[in-house]
Amino acid sequence: MEIILLKDFESLGTRGQIVNVADGYGRNYLLPKKLAVAATPENRKWVKQLRTRFLKEEAKEKADAEELAKILQGASVGFTRKSGEQGTLFGSVTSLDIAEALAAQGFKIDRRKIHLDAPLKVLGEYDVAVKLHHDVTSTVKVKIAAEGEPAAAAPAPDEAKPGEPSAS
Repeated sequence: MEIILLKDFESLGTRGQIVNVADGYGRNYLLPKKLAVAATPENRKWVKQLRTRFLKEEAKEKADAEELAKILQGASVGFTRKSGEQGTLFGSVTSLDIAEALAAQGFKIDRRKIHLDAPLKVLGEYDVAVKLHHDVTSTVKVKIAAEGEPAAAAPAPDEAKPGEPSAS
């Protein structure tokens, strides 16, 4: 089935592009959600007229994303979580956690734009990619510290190690 995309899709194409998709995908998902229109001769003429509007919108979105990327480049978020002796977290830090922390700092970023290969499950500092536009990517520093400890504190050599009985 030939359709004309009204939204950008990473896997399919960009707005205004004519693509072939499976009949069921087109009829049951793309068309009812108004993400695409059927590629009829009338719709092809209509999309040619809209192409300039799409290009202007694309340029504005890219400029806004580049501006946000410059601001976001210096941003960092910190988390304190319970962890085991080896620095492994009891739980994890996910893209939703990062999105909420960024929202608290005034950045409105959808969690789906934050790219983590897997949830963060170890204490440390990470650079996390944020894809703001299909051509613009930024990074955010994520610091995960153990709960109840200062972030950079290391135990002194004469202190008892975790798991050893104390002399009380």
